[in-house]
Amino acid sequence: MLKQLKKIRLATPQLISLGFATVILVGSLLLMLPISSRTGEVTSFIDALFTATSATCVTGLTTVNTAEHWTPFGQFVILVMIETGGLGFMSLPVFFFMVAKKKINLRTRMILKDALNLEQMNGSVNLMRYILLTSVIIQSLGSFALSFSFVPKYGWLKGIWFSVFHSVSSFCNAGFDLLGDSLANDQQDIWLLFVIMILIIAGGLGFLVWFDLIRYRKQKRLSLHSKIALLMTGSLLFFGTLGFYVTEHNGHFLVAGNELQRFFNTMFMAVTPRTAGYYSVNYFEMSHAGLILTIVLMYIGGTSGSTAGGLKTTTFGVLLIQMKSILKGRNRAEFSGRTIPADAIFRALTLFFITLTLCIFATMILSVTEKIPDVDGLGLEYIVFEVISAFGTVGLTMGLTPELSIIGKVIIISLMFIGRVGIMTVLFSLIAKARQQEQHFKYPEESVLIG
Repeated sequence: MLKQLKKIRLATPQLISLGFATVILVGSLLLMLPISSRTGEVTSFIDALFTATSATCVTGLTTVNTAEHWTPFGQFVILVMIETGGLGFMSLPVFFFMVAKKKINLRTRMILKDALNLEQMNGSVNLMRYILLTSVIIQSLGSFALSFSFVPKYGWLKGIWFSVFHSVSSFCNAGFDLLGDSLANDQQDIWLLFVIMILIIAGGLGFLVWFDLIRYRKQKRLSLHSKIALLMTGSLLFFGTLGFYVTEHNGHFLVAGNELQRFFNTMFMAVTPRTAGYYSVNYFEMSHAGLILTIVLMYIGGTSGSTAGGLKTTTFGVLLIQMKSILKGRNRAEFSGRTIPADAIFRALTLFFITLTLCIFATMILSVTEKIPDVDGLGLEYIVFEVISAFGTVGLTMGLTPELSIIGKVIIISLMFIGRVGIMTVLFSLIAKARQQEQHFKYPEESVLIG
């Protein structure tokens, strides 16, 4: 039996999926302990599993209130899972190898390459070390900046703990908060909103992009990935802010403050759907146009190779570039003097189709298992909002999550896991053997009418 187990070689996608699942399971067991809840009672497995999945998959959706239900120990467990999930579970072995000053073996390097979505294995270890160092620096600076808001309000001990927790949660685009109602009661704290927005953007931009920006002074050029990521991020933030300013121009639910405070809250509405999950407004009172815009931003998400989820800005950017090329009658997708490989375009189209199908299927199931509140003007968007939020690992909610049935919780847990690990990684982990069978023949071509 032992000899047979030794012969079992898991594919890299299977190892990545198993790694995240292991972190979630361990976190669930820790959260179930009486020491983790303020009541001193055992938390139900489904609620512990939901919270652990949400933390590890850096989502922020919760069935219980983080500030009220969990003790400092439980909150610390959540913080560790957020950090592990945000940087990737492979950050742990690399960290221990660095501390022990041991050489990282070839198998670990191969897993690290796929975990970071790199095209080649060379430089993956150095990149992971850079990611760890950069993350520590940014989160430390974020904690220091947030302390100017939290320490005066809550004192030194609690204020510092709040600063560290929300800095990590913001940078990892997790959306967990210890304030009880996210930032709804801090709408007029411009400094707090500004710092959290910067942390969210920094985490959602992607480590490869930061690596490119830091080396720009020497190389005098950016990779195509970084160019598309920066262009899409800037465009989504600009048009998102403009869109919310138009759709929510009355601003009755925003803040009873000056124009500057309203502007920062409007900008925050464009930043946080990028898989962050913090909110300063009540989405239940938002206009239908604003909800649609939020859903679109949540679906697109952040950048590949970042702490964010969703379809990804680069994937969306490649689709736009390909569409532009087709409309211009070109047979190649070109941008900034470069031609995007056909396999990258096919992968982007496949991701778009599969993720959209997955969200539609999940919405259909939840529309049967869950109950929509009997409120005028409220319909299917109540469920769609939650589905896209879970898949995009965002964490924003209109109030459905705490009311989920057992089946609903399982569906949302699955969406959060797939959204963080990656739909292709999950699928490849299930069909690893089929992927290894190469096809050495080609059928005759025949045209099909399109459009």
